[in-house]
Amino acid sequence: MAEAAKIENGFAEVGPGEWLMGRSQPAASFEEAVRRRRTGWRVPDRCALDLVATSGNAYCSDALKPFLTFLPCAAPISAVSAKVLVAPASARTGASFVRAVPMSVRGGVTVTEFGSEWIVLATKSRVRRIVVEDGATLSARPESVVAWKGPRPTGFCPKLRLMDILLPRGPRNLIFHFHGPSVVWVEGSVDRRELPVMNRGRRVA
Repeated sequence: MAEAAKIENGFAEVGPGEWLMGRSQPAASFEEAVRRRRTGWRVPDRCALDLVATSGNAYCSDALKPFLTFLPCAAPISAVSAKVLVAPASARTGASFVRAVPMSVRGGVTVTEFGSEWIVLATKSRVRRIVVEDGATLSARPESVVAWKGPRPTGFCPKLRLMDILLPRGPRNLIFHFHGPSVVWVEGSVDRRELPVMNRGRRVA
């Protein structure tokens, strides 16, 4: 079992071992930090997480996501892959793509499943743990979801049109429904009107 990460001053410090790390991690390391190829026919979280072998201490931090959350995996936890900073490679049990809209990738999220040990998540704002009692339903914006324990969410949109599925922007007012019993971790939401516009591959302020 890997020794738990030490969190200090916005960094997660891990020792020698084999880790799943977010892109562009570690920020600094002693000795070597070697990226290894992730094998398999279907690895949905390959674009978000790298397999990194370290021979010395490594320090992980994301300048754009400065808030770190440590979660012990006493029970299986599903985490949004893009928000995983570092975790023992042996803790991963699988990955999947959660579709908020059937037949469409718009609004969906890639999820990595962990069944043991621990994970460190990096987010843009502080994280809140919410318990959803049996029979209750929690609604959360897709960009706010960080991780959950329990049944996978279902997508909901008050009014879904064909163009919502086809257009790159995705459906408006899309939310996830989490049905209890479950535990959900969420961060602050984002006003999509403040996000940079993508214009022919270039970011426009």
